[in-house]
Amino acid sequence: MVRLLRPLTRGTTYTRLVHLWVPMLLVSVWLFVFPGQPWGPALPLIPLGLIPAVRLGEGVQAQVLLTPGEKDPGFSVRPAATWGDRFRTVLWLEVRMVLGALAMFSTVWFPMLAYDFTAAAFGHAVTDNPLMRITHPHWAYGLLAPLCLVAMYASVVGLGELVTVVARRLLGPSAAERVAALEKRTEQLLERTRIARELHDSIGHALTVAVVQAGAARAAGDPAFTDRALLAIEDTGRAALEDLERVLGLLRETRRPASGRPTLVEADRLMESARTSGAKIDSELTGPLETMPGPVSREGYRILQECLTNVLRHAGPVPVRVRIAVEDRALTLEVRNPLTAGIPGSGPGGGMRGSGLRGIRERAALLGGTARTGPDGGDWQVHVELPLR
Repeated sequence: MVRLLRPLTRGTTYTRLVHLWVPMLLVSVWLFVFPGQPWGPALPLIPLGLIPAVRLGEGVQAQVLLTPGEKDPGFSVRPAATWGDRFRTVLWLEVRMVLGALAMFSTVWFPMLAYDFTAAAFGHAVTDNPLMRITHPHWAYGLLAPLCLVAMYASVVGLGELVTVVARRLLGPSAAERVAALEKRTEQLLERTRIARELHDSIGHALTVAVVQAGAARAAGDPAFTDRALLAIEDTGRAALEDLERVLGLLRETRRPASGRPTLVEADRLMESARTSGAKIDSELTGPLETMPGPVSREGYRILQECLTNVLRHAGPVPVRVRIAVEDRALTLEVRNPLTAGIPGSGPGGGMRGSGLRGIRERAALLGGTARTGPDGGDWQVHVELPLR
């Protein structure tokens, strides 16, 4: 019994009833002017539903009154974009008027019937009710009064559920809107993945440099070398803080401008940081780095950063050959270092397994490029090609 009466305690039951009553206000005005044409209001709804903005208004009403508080009610809250959406809006307006008429009937006539049955049970004749006449009152009519109230309750709750189901079918997003929502969701997931890669590359590089420099300074016992190590840690940490601030700005969606993402124009600074950590880097940069498209240059910087980070982390202070070539149609980036044995985390793969290798491949694939990694003539090689157009 408590479960059956639970809808009476929900605000949604009454907001849905208000939603059903709204079109009846116009119908009441129409019947006052044209009492002999009860279905007259259904005709103007046809051209009204063809107006694109009407679908927007109906969607907002349904969201507020039929499903208040729900995060994803399933209604389209944008103007009709196709004729199919317009025809569905017309059908919705007609169905809403019919259900509204049933709701008005149940909430007006069932209480009146309950009152008349109660009056008849107390010996009063009923002659002014257009639905029935009771000329011989009897106490048994009192048994029908509660049934009228139960019927009113069932119709109000049932019509509220029915109008919500119909609204989701007729006012729900079209196929084109669902595709657009899916594309937006995909873009958000890709953006989150990109931010995760940014944090992995930047913070991972900074921590690797700090650990390597700190260990080398402790082992060297040379004050001059310690000063250079602390300076390298400071520079790398400052760059990582800038990257962290920029990424947090994206996550918080602040309006203030964040620091720009580094590009391959700053490759020398990145390689100098690796040199101060003990790596012996032999670099060759050819072509106009500053004229590359922004996305290619930024992703190329992160790929180079990941390569140098893994060399320091898994191979230690070994010779590294870096070749960056900008040609007419593609950027070629190659990093090679000797395969080392006996160092934890080295061996085949040179530490480029896991998220680092996957991140390099993902970055290259997103730009339509290719990434090859693996042993090559006693070296570990990372060879990336990114198209410029």
